[in-house]
Amino acid sequence: MSSSHASESRPRLRRELGLWALVFYGIVMIAPTAPMPLFGIVTQVARGHMALTLLIAMGAMLLTALSYGRMASVYPSAGSVYTYVGREMHPSVGFTAGWGTTLCYLFNPIISVIWCAKAAVNITPNVPYAVWVVFFAMMFTGLNLFGIRTSARATQVLVIAMAAVIAAFFVVAVRYILHQPVLDTASLTRPVIDPATFSFGAVATGTSIAVLTFIGFDGISTLSEEAHNPRRNILLATVLTCFIMGVLSILETYAGQLTWPDFQKYPDVDTAFSFVAGRAGGDVMFHVVNFTLLVAQFGSGMGAHLAAVRLLYGMGRDNAIPKSFFGSIEPRRHIPRNNVLFTGAIILAGGFLVSYQFGAELLNFGAFMAFMGVNAAAFVHAFFHREHRNWLDCLLPALGFVICFAIWASLRLPVLIAGGVWMLAGLIYGAFKTNGFRRQITLSEVPSD
Repeated sequence: MSSSHASESRPRLRRELGLWALVFYGIVMIAPTAPMPLFGIVTQVARGHMALTLLIAMGAMLLTALSYGRMASVYPSAGSVYTYVGREMHPSVGFTAGWGTTLCYLFNPIISVIWCAKAAVNITPNVPYAVWVVFFAMMFTGLNLFGIRTSARATQVLVIAMAAVIAAFFVVAVRYILHQPVLDTASLTRPVIDPATFSFGAVATGTSIAVLTFIGFDGISTLSEEAHNPRRNILLATVLTCFIMGVLSILETYAGQLTWPDFQKYPDVDTAFSFVAGRAGGDVMFHVVNFTLLVAQFGSGMGAHLAAVRLLYGMGRDNAIPKSFFGSIEPRRHIPRNNVLFTGAIILAGGFLVSYQFGAELLNFGAFMAFMGVNAAAFVHAFFHREHRNWLDCLLPALGFVICFAIWASLRLPVLIAGGVWMLAGLIYGAFKTNGFRRQITLSEVPSD
């Protein structure tokens, strides 16, 4: 049998996903309720300008989405930031970007546990927060330990339910706003720009947190091998997902700020949007939104826990981190049990050691390492590696890199210090593993769900 015939007979992923199927997948990855858990923190940090922070964040993410799409057209296989940065620049740079990205994977389930615990306290105020942290950390770990995964149908039902709740919130919010005694131009524009409280630094720092709303859109690039015409549709789907989610998020937070304009007086800043919904629609709406966000965060946390396990296993399998521990598979259930338990322990500790805001900012620190890496890879490819140089293709990723860097630099100093310590540890470890980066090191791609 010839090698070409053997290659043709080897099982491959089927190309079944059209453009709008990819867009729906991207919306599922982000979640239609994505800005709601961040509402209280960002409105306080940005001094009542969350809608503006989301508008700025959407611009940065659209440029980054273009870079992801272009790199997916260059490498139309299940790819990731490691693939793009490692191949376009150097495997060691890919390792560095990957090391930073691990903060996303580790802190995503941590902030999900924190938010779920706080939302559960809203339902059962007599049960301490610590009990709920332990409960949700054990649930994430236990369910992933036994290999229980959410089906695609259940995910679609959840997205439809979230869309229905969002629609109901818009109805009660508009009704509440229209019944306010003062409804003039100043009050309607205040959520976007309020001269009395505006601060460029506050908006920049708020934007550095608000970007968490868009985390997940890059997952579309992992479906390149299952998409029709991936060189076209991956780019379009990534950009469309960012635009649709950006517009929806701005509308959600705009309505929320009009409903509760005093951003300094939330009963609980981490679950502020539930109280906003309660003001607009009463106790029923409070509990509906609170429960919906709790379920959404639980599903997100489960997926994030699994994604962290996958990343650690991929790095362990390639011996980027100790293979004997992180690269092993439990023979009975065929899962990386060590990684599941290790991630579960980190989630449990994180639920007690960090706040939701600090965890979200560290997650964004890692995310922006990936975003800057992909923009840099797209620029390098367009400027150095293409036969015919297109200056617009060079300018857009360069602009995306600059804006992402500016937002990343706007993270609070303690976050930059903590993230910097993490990156320094990664550089030291990478240099040790590669004999001063004289040997190549690569990270496995994180497979799609």
